[in-house]
Amino acid sequence: MADNPNSDLDYPETSAPAAKPKRKGVKRRIFLAGSALVVGGGIFGVWWTDSNAKGRANTLIGGEGKHAFNSVMTIAEDDTVTLFSPHIDFGQGSHTALGQMLADELDAAWEKVTIEQAPADMAFANAALAKGFLPTMVGDTVAGLIPDAVIGLMARSMPLMITGGSSAIRFTGEVAMRRTGAAVRAALVAEAADRLGVPESELTTADSKVTHAKSGRSLRYGELAAGAATRSLSSDPVLKTRDQWKLIGKPVPRRDIPSKVDGSAVYGIDFTLPDMRVATIAAAPVRGGKLESVDEAPALAISGVEKVVKLPDAVIVVAKGYWPATKGLAALSPKFTDGGHSAMSTPAIYAAQEKLRKASGEPDNVGGEGDVDAAFAAAGVKLVEAEYRVPFLHHAMMEPFALTGHFKDGTLHLWGGLQDPLSTRAKAAKAAGLEVDNVVFHPMIMGGGFGRRFPDLVEIIDQIAVLAKQVPYPVKLVWSREEEVRHGTYRPQSSAGLKASLKDGKITGWRADYVQSGSAEGEVPFIYAIPATLRRHFAYQSNQIDGPWRSVNATQMGFYTESFMDELAAAAGEDPYQFRRKHLATGSRHLAALDMVAKRSGWGTPLPKGVGRGIAIVESFDTIVAEVVEASVKEDGSPKVLKAWAVVDCGTTVNPLNAEAQIAGGLIMGLSSAIGEQVTLDKGAVVESNFSDYPILKLADAPPAVDVHFIESGAKTGGIGEPGLPPASPALANALSAATGKRIRNLPLLTQAKA
Repeated sequence: MADNPNSDLDYPETSAPAAKPKRKGVKRRIFLAGSALVVGGGIFGVWWTDSNAKGRANTLIGGEGKHAFNSVMTIAEDDTVTLFSPHIDFGQGSHTALGQMLADELDAAWEKVTIEQAPADMAFANAALAKGFLPTMVGDTVAGLIPDAVIGLMARSMPLMITGGSSAIRFTGEVAMRRTGAAVRAALVAEAADRLGVPESELTTADSKVTHAKSGRSLRYGELAAGAATRSLSSDPVLKTRDQWKLIGKPVPRRDIPSKVDGSAVYGIDFTLPDMRVATIAAAPVRGGKLESVDEAPALAISGVEKVVKLPDAVIVVAKGYWPATKGLAALSPKFTDGGHSAMSTPAIYAAQEKLRKASGEPDNVGGEGDVDAAFAAAGVKLVEAEYRVPFLHHAMMEPFALTGHFKDGTLHLWGGLQDPLSTRAKAAKAAGLEVDNVVFHPMIMGGGFGRRFPDLVEIIDQIAVLAKQVPYPVKLVWSREEEVRHGTYRPQSSAGLKASLKDGKITGWRADYVQSGSAEGEVPFIYAIPATLRRHFAYQSNQIDGPWRSVNATQMGFYTESFMDELAAAAGEDPYQFRRKHLATGSRHLAALDMVAKRSGWGTPLPKGVGRGIAIVESFDTIVAEVVEASVKEDGSPKVLKAWAVVDCGTTVNPLNAEAQIAGGLIMGLSSAIGEQVTLDKGAVVESNFSDYPILKLADAPPAVDVHFIESGAKTGGIGEPGLPPASPALANALSAATGKRIRNLPLLTQAKA
């Protein structure tokens, strides 16, 4: 594993932001790439490059009897429409929803629409994501002035083909699928008008046909595709209005479910090739440690074991199957260094974060408005303070890492499931010492991801790239569950100090100081109308590689903000729901969602003794979610969730059936993380190793049902895969506080039950 860049720091005593460079997020990369291209690329060259890329993409997906459009879709002569999704499937259902969006605008017969994974080729870099993120970087006006061809080149220069950020529907769907569908439909109509010798205005489209009602003649899309593919497609086609939709907004069954149910779906861990070898790995227990020595003989003595490969920080055993590889690895006694991190522990990290937060140093990120100090010093105000902590969290994917590699004739082929195919190619090429064009990545479906499978956070890519060049057969590298848990890229361990002033039942000032790695600002809007606010982030880096976890910073920030709102409501002597209402703008989407969840949950109605009701509302990824949880405490002190409600405003719900599943799944994941999940460190190493000591919420402890309701506000389309998670933990904590009278400020809850 990679060295920790701050290995020379004395972590428990850290009093300044870590020197580790910040990861460049998608939005920052888009801005930098775009600036460079506009200044130095020249518009003529940019347009040629964009046209060339589209031509290459269409060549790759087209073929005899299939005609390609916009690097997005093909129409075959039998009327089959094939959509090529740049997003990977790991259970979120976006492929089906993207198909609905394209087919609706195209007026294609749904039964004739198929969805495939786009090739991991630079020509399929996702310009729709770049276009979607640009307004948040440069503003709507400037973003609107940048030609699509420039944006396409920006996407290819990064390269950009991620699945994450709840971006598939709100960006790729809205920008690429709907517009391509509408543009291709217009080209088909134009082609039909020429063939039939009639005005375009007299033609209608439906069920993959163009019809001239006056003469009763019609032409199938398959008949028109060849001619339509030669026409220029509009970059700004007329899109259907909501009342014209036939597929968008409908609960269409997901296309990926049947193969997952009957077992025919192939994941990376299932993949096989003739003569394939299987390998498994043990890395330094302390991240940042190095392999000192290992005696290979005990492993090579195991039947089926063929090779032991030493890496700077790990040892790999290659065998004719996973079982002999596992036995061979167990027979070894490798010695690793601790990389100088033996003093690192969970308590030491919290202590260092508290010291950093209270040192009055310069924060690395600041947000808010107004004079908070003046608000706090005003006469007659009541000051409330609280400190919160949340632990490292593991992604706990059901499918551990498994990548297959085969190096033959100078080309490295890779098979597996990762969240960014283009960056996977680039990383593997660098590790193998090859040109990117000599690496072919075959994307596969994933058994979970949640941010864990981004290539820049995944060591297995480097490992399989090096290993494949040393083994004269295809080889699949499999991480054991224990390896995957102990060498994760966790949600950051984080802590916060919050302070607010109250007067006449309203908040007059609010300050929140967060400490964690990376940046705590950006995708988590502060939704409350308060005269003076200040949000400061202080960066602290441990020896762990931490990264995005489902809903990213919204999960920590949501817990802090919404828990503190309940504390302030109590200090003001007010109901938590009504207190929030007073701080939300009249007529706002936030207020509508809050009111709806209160209504659906029966807020304010009597509850049985020992049962509490908690409420929370968080906006993330342009979607507003308000949730209510009813919970009690079991005899052993652990929480029991009884009921849960969620009200969601994502603007437009493309597939209500799938969206409901995503919101409910996110809510359950949020409850699970709040109740029992945590990754802890001792002497620099991760303590947890499997589901036995990293407990996921069991079915018996989950709410029997989750009531999910969508508000179709018609606002800009928001994400759906992540926003259901952030309100869950504060809603549960608030419910338990209401039930017990004990305020919860630290997670997970089970550690407090056992205390």
